[in-house]
Amino acid sequence: MDDSKDSEINDIQEKLNEIHRDIRTFIEDSNRQHLESILAFVRSDYSNVLENHLKKDIETGLAKNMVKKCDRLEECRANFTATLNQSASLIKKSSVDEKLIDTKRSDFKDLRATMPYKKCDICFAEASDLFEKQVILMKSLKIYETKTDQKQAISLIPSQSAIEDVLEPCCHTKRFEILKAVSCQSMSFSSLSQLTGLRGGNLLFHLQKLTDSGMIIQKHERGDYIITGKGFRVMEGINDIYCSLFNEH
Repeated sequence: MDDSKDSEINDIQEKLNEIHRDIRTFIEDSNRQHLESILAFVRSDYSNVLENHLKKDIETGLAKNMVKKCDRLEECRANFTATLNQSASLIKKSSVDEKLIDTKRSDFKDLRATMPYKKCDICFAEASDLFEKQVILMKSLKIYETKTDQKQAISLIPSQSAIEDVLEPCCHTKRFEILKAVSCQSMSFSSLSQLTGLRGGNLLFHLQKLTDSGMIIQKHERGDYIITGKGFRVMEGINDIYCSLFNEH
């Protein structure tokens, strides 16, 4: 790729990086609207460059990595190129439906079914990788999202439930220490007492708080305490938030 193309792609990557930084700070509806306007500008201003880059990537990748000594090389390369060029053109859309991406993946599977040789796996893998790179770029531009990518709007979070069921159980230092400990292994009452420095009723109060909120359970009466699926997901979420905020420093 020549220097001008490299410069164009670097400019696009920088613009995407700016967008990603904005995403972390925009949390209200007005900010989301502002973000959408930025994304719309990038899509309209760079869509042709992006599509040309993807098509160049297809040409280079297939020429370099497909099996050279094969009687079906030209036929398969033409089929792959046509399919990949069609998916590359999706980059110019404002939104790409998840079903459409699934259909494109099915198209590749259908192509593989027509290939007679074991070595066809090499060419098929290269074409699939090129397609998945296109999908990643669509995700970066926020024109394609899977159901798991789509998160509930902040304004729809039920305040009382979020506080009582998630935040309040974790907001005490001793309870947080307990959750950290049982995230790794089951712990007895006496072990948690040693860990927290709490005795008798004081420790039982905090354990009851965590039990009532569904964060931990006791295996049986007088048995060890273990973390629940809910408790583990909450601690994973807290870890992700903490790392994203403070690992930069």
